[in-house]
Order: sequence, then C-alpha cells, then structure tokens
Amino acid sequence: MNIYGKYKSSLLSVMADIAKGMEAYSQEAVKERGDMLYEHLRYRLKSEDSMEAKLTGRGLPLTAKAACYGVRDAIGFRMVCRFVDDIYENIARIKAIPGVNVVKEKDYIKHVKPNGYRSYHMILDVTAPYEDPEGRNPGHFFVEIQLRTIAMDSWAALEHEMKYKQEIKNADLISRELKRCADELASCDLSMQTIRNLIRHSGS
Repeated sequence: MNIYGKYKSSLLSVMADIAKGMEAYSQEAVKERGDMLYEHLRYRLKSEDSMEAKLTGRGLPLTAKAACYGVRDAIGFRMVCRFVDDIYENIARIKAIPGVNVVKEKDYIKHVKPNGYRSYHMILDVTAPYEDPEGRNPGHFFVEIQLRTIAMDSWAALEHEMKYKQEIKNADLISRELKRCADELASCDLSMQTIRNLIRHSGS
C-alpha cells in the first residue's frame, strides 16, 4: 500500500520546487554579500511507515487525503544556518517564493521552550501546478520547515536521542545539563553574531 497514492509524484515535485527556490535565493545572496544564507539544507517526504503510524496514532484514516491534510509534515525541510540573523533572512526569502503562503509560525528562538529547545518552525501552504488529493490543479500542499543554527541543531539531535531512548539513567540530571548547555550555546550564537556584525561593519 502506498499511503500517498498517485499524489506521491506531486509531493515530490513540490518538495523539489521549494528546494530549488531556496537554492536560487541563496545563490543570489552569494552574489550580494559573498556567502550562502544557510550551511545545510535537508528535506524528505515522510516515509510511508512513519506516515501510517502517525495517522493511526491520531485516529485518522490511512488515505492520501489524510496524509496530505490531516497532518502537515508529509514534506519536511530542515535548514541549518551559521548565524541567528541568517535564520530570519531566510524566513523573509522563503515567504517571497512564488506560491508560498505561511499558515503557521512558531519562533522558539525568541520564545524558548522550557527544556531549552530553540528553533523556528513554519508551515507553508504551497500552491503548485500539480493535482492534489482534493482534485485541484493547481493543488495545495503543506510543507513544514525548521530553521536552526548549527549549535541549535547539534543540541536538538542530542535531546532527540535522549527523548527516544527507552531506558536512561539520571534523566533529571541530563535534562538539567541539556538546559544549561542550550543556554550556553545560545549565548555563543549571540556572541558569534556580534563578532560577525563587527567584522562586516569595520571600516565601512
């Protein structure tokens, strides 16, 4: 069973189009300022097994329509940037990609989660020239994007490993250490941003 049905090709095409849009504006940034706007860009179509498990967990039918609209992360992007300011510049440029409409945003950089998690989350409603499960063409497709600095991404990977490990000793101690580490990394991100600004504005 293919949970996405005949719409899998539409989803893959939308994912490729958004990736090309990001790569295009990043190349423009290289010409404008001399460096890329992001360090790494990863994207994926959620695996069929993962999607089926998520739909089942939410009590939703195992249909392409539910996979595309019952949840909003069939298409997922993770963008890793060197500096915090780059995250917000990427956000502005993502919003300017043709066909993109932002339906939800959560800024966990300015509004940090209690455990120390920092990231910027976006849900896009992308209008694209492909048929969707509602029978529309151009269709509408949801895309989830997470933007982080390198430090935030490293921290999130470690926190994710702890979260999904079945048995872990000293969980409370590790949680406190993770929170302390998150705060130190955030301070480092801020210092690095300040240094870059000083370098760029020196002599200008």
